[in-house]
Order: sequence, then structure tokens, then C-alpha cells
Amino acid sequence: MSMTRQDAWSQDEDLLLAEVVLRHIREGSTQLTAFEEVGKQLSRTSAACGFRWNSFVRKQYKSGIELAKKQRKEYKKKAYQKTQLHGKEEVAKEVVVQVDHTLNQTPSSSPTDSLNLQNIVTYLNSFESLVSQKDQEKDKLQKELKILKEENFKLSRINEELENKIHTIESEYRSILEILEKARKLVNKEDSKKVQKV
Repeated sequence: MSMTRQDAWSQDEDLLLAEVVLRHIREGSTQLTAFEEVGKQLSRTSAACGFRWNSFVRKQYKSGIELAKKQRKEYKKKAYQKTQLHGKEEVAKEVVVQVDHTLNQTPSSSPTDSLNLQNIVTYLNSFESLVSQKDQEKDKLQKELKILKEENFKLSRINEELENKIHTIESEYRSILEILEKARKLVNKEDSKKVQKV
């Protein structure tokens, strides 16, 4: 069983905790992972590190946390752009393979005839039209998403209004029942008075 420390936190330990947690936020990792890392370095439990972070250190690094979150967003955005670029590179490679395959299948008397500039331009134009077609599809999907979001917003507003109406109707219904109950009790009292007089 490892030794756990019970002494107070020093400024250096707080600084190390802050640096590691902010790095993990920037990199898109979890704070729990950061607490475990700091715990190993300081011979403390991850729970102790988490408690120290939440109770004391985090309050001193609010601007650092915001900056780390912004950097994480930029990092994710760059990573997304790289994957998009990588996808386009894959499409370009596929087109080049298709060009090679088609050029190799064309009957020709010499290799220079098959590597015709016109054939290459034609295939590059088809590649460009494919990319523009994909971009148009993406734009169309984004427009559809925007329309669906607007519809969702309108429907949620209508739903909210209907829920308010239902609540109003229920409260009015309860009020009517209370009035009817009071009227029934009054009628019963009057009937009992008549019986007593008789």
C-alpha cells in the first residue's frame, strides 16, 4: 500500500496542480486524469488533488481556465480541418488512381500518347466538379439543419404555450371543483337545517 500524505499543500504543489490541470484542459483530456497524474507526482490521492483543485486552486486560475478552453477549441478546430483536408487528399489520390487506371487501359502505341495533357485536364476537371458537388451537398445539409433547428425552436415554443394552457385549465378545473364542493356543503347544511325544523 502506498503512503498518502496528510500535510498541508505548499505553493509549489498548488502550482504543479494548476499547470497539469490546465494542460489537460487544453489537450481535451479530463480533470480526473490530471488529478491522477498530480497524485502520483505528489504521493497524494487523486481525490485529495480534486478536492484541493475545486476548493482552492481553481478560484485563482479562472482566466487561465478560460484561456485553456479557448485553446482546446482552436486545437479541435485545427484537428477537424486537418481531417477534412485529409479526406480531400484521399479523394484526390483516388482520382489519380482512376486516371492512372484509365490511361493504362487506353490502347496506345506509346506511353507518351496515353499521358495526354487533355486526359489529365479532363480528369482534374471531373475531380473539381466532384469536390464542388460535395461542397454543394454540405451547404444543402447545413441549410436543412438550420431549417430543422428553427422548426424545433418553434415547436418547443408551441409546446411551452400548450403546457401553460394546460396548467391554467387544470388550476381553473380545481377552482371549479372547490366551488362545487362548497356549494354541496352549503346545500347539505340547508337540508340538515330543514330536517331539524321539521
